[in-house]
Amino acid sequence: MARFIVAPQWQGSSSSRAMQLIDGAEAIAGDLPRAATTVLEAPAEAGDAQGTRVHRLSALVRMRERIEEAVRSSPEPALVVGGDCGVALGAVSAVAGDDLTVVWIDAHPDLNTPDSSPSGAFTGMVLRAIAGEGEDLLRLEPGIAPSRLVLVATRAWDPDEEAFVAAHGITVLRAEELSAPESLADAVAATGATRVHVHVDLDALDPAEMGGVAHAVPFGARTADVVASVRALRARVPLAGATLTAFSPSSPAAAVDDLGTILRLIGALA
Repeated sequence: MARFIVAPQWQGSSSSRAMQLIDGAEAIAGDLPRAATTVLEAPAEAGDAQGTRVHRLSALVRMRERIEEAVRSSPEPALVVGGDCGVALGAVSAVAGDDLTVVWIDAHPDLNTPDSSPSGAFTGMVLRAIAGEGEDLLRLEPGIAPSRLVLVATRAWDPDEEAFVAAHGITVLRAEELSAPESLADAVAATGATRVHVHVDLDALDPAEMGGVAHAVPFGARTADVVASVRALRARVPLAGATLTAFSPSSPAAAVDDLGTILRLIGALA
């Protein structure tokens, strides 16, 4: 993978630090090779729910279209850098197919629907939309089958999300299971996938390793384990694309502190 698409979307977030996602995306973009990087313009306005239960829906729909077009136009698999993790919708929809498995490395499963979401923020619904459920203007059709979803380092659940995972038998790997690098590759191979999209939300990492996230959750994954697991996965299953999201540094100085870790993850994904 040698193409980078930077999508500084913030409208999917519920955080008071949402606008800092723009700063985070720009900080990462500054360390990417300019000739291989496309920076998308996010809608300037917050967006409108348009009568739905999804906050800022209109801006999210517009950004999904821009990301999907950019990924489809890329001559090689692309790494989409957010912004909030809602950018994964356009990235996955551009490469979706019944041979694709989605690996979701995230402290949160993001499997709410508009009706079950406690916040109305799309970041908590994006994987459910990828699975083909939720708001009509955002969900994939057809969606990625739940049997082709693999959750990794997930540890902050809402009740409806737990019920959805239990009902569909979705594979969940705990953060500590990544200490065996082949465990992720084995889980993906078991789905029968011939291609994989890997999503990394930075809050999947333990807070001791990543400070620039809005919703830090204790007992996360080690960077070294994520890097080794992704490399082992790529050695066995072709990468269709990837996303890396949720960098919201509190200041430019704080951004510098985290960029080394982020670039290690990008190296594994790209």
